Amino acid sequence: MTHIFRFLVGAVTLYCIAHFGGSLGFDTSTSVKDAAIVALIFGVVNALLGPVLRVISWPINFLTHGLFSIVIFYVLFIITVWIAPHIAPTFGLSGTVNPWLADLYGAVILMIVSTIAQQIWKHPSESKATASA
Repeated sequence: MTHIFRFLVGAVTLYCIAHFGGSLGFDTSTSVKDAAIVALIFGVVNALLGPVLRVISWPINFLTHGLFSIVIFYVLFIITVWIAPHIAPTFGLSGTVNPWLADLYGAVILMIVSTIAQQIWKHPSESKATASA
């Protein structure tokens, strides 16, 4: 159930980023279906490449007290936005803003919303582990 909730939050956030983010540089004609497809793409990219990037960057992440996680999330978001137009044609950048800056805005918004949703809806095993510690 937790994964479904996180997927729905990610899909709604990606839709809002694309639909309301015209000034951020995203194409505002994104459909709900394509936002859900992009959320799936992000989930797969995060599941496959996320752990590898986190292990490789562990030393610098330790030195920056976790702030380097923003860079990792940014790279995962860039890969998703690069793959997305090939599968979900209405999702992408419109070209009005620097694409690197648009990706940064989108990644930061998605990261903040995902973190808040993860803290609100924790898996029961995560709640027990923190409660007993």
